[in-house]
Amino acid sequence: MKEYFTIQEIDLAAQLVSSRLHYKPRIGLILGSGLGALAEVIENPDLIPFKDIPNWPETTVEGHIGRLVVGKIEGQDVLVLQGRVHYYEGYSMAEVTLPIRVMQRLGIEILVVTNAAGAINPNYAPGDVMLIRDHIALLTMMGPNPLRGPNLNEFGVRFPDMSKAYDRKLLALAHEAADECKTKVQEGVYVSLSGPSFETPADLRFLRTIGADSVGMSTVPEVIVAVHGNTRVLGMSGISNKANLDGSTVTTHQEVMEAGKVLVPKMESILRSFLKKLP
Repeated sequence: MKEYFTIQEIDLAAQLVSSRLHYKPRIGLILGSGLGALAEVIENPDLIPFKDIPNWPETTVEGHIGRLVVGKIEGQDVLVLQGRVHYYEGYSMAEVTLPIRVMQRLGIEILVVTNAAGAINPNYAPGDVMLIRDHIALLTMMGPNPLRGPNLNEFGVRFPDMSKAYDRKLLALAHEAADECKTKVQEGVYVSLSGPSFETPADLRFLRTIGADSVGMSTVPEVIVAVHGNTRVLGMSGISNKANLDGSTVTTHQEVMEAGKVLVPKMESILRSFLKKLP
């Protein structure tokens, strides 16, 4: 397990990816659990399995195919991670966030992160799309921050500001895109935990008390590294299950996967409209 990567190791991965591309993407997209089908809309894609890329971690979770899909959506060159890796799979934070560093070296300017998330806000329903306004980084607050280790000055400063981790202009553009698609969206705060166990009702009541609207096991480490490297971020959570604040329901990964079938068409329409609006 690698605790951190050197710029040379990051560049080795970036060079392999670059050598196989016919595009020069400036927009990156990470697809969460059950959302991998969004990559199917890419025209004439270059496909690169994660296992072919030096140092790149391989995903072990159902619903995460594990490859780069690079091509065009709505006239924009995009680089899509069809699946991601998670801290709970046994990877270090450096390994979890290596794809962000590689994207930055490839010239990605905007990162769209998506995830399947559990509802904490009782007003949310399965199938809702939540645009992420802010996050609570419980996992990284407690020690395993992805920026731990030698600072890579090529990307950013030692102590990056996180007060606007989710780009306000991109968020406003996503709202416009949702309105254009006549798709209702929520806007709220995402909290990341380590997983892989789902939360207890007491956990959820605590998280609600501190201001969280949705909860998941990814995204925040990626966003921290993106912001450190001056990459603009838009975040979207697909709500996969209702808030279980009283312990009356059971949450399963299969439920998350099934929710993806409802969420993919909604998120695809929003993303298409969003990409059209970008310069």
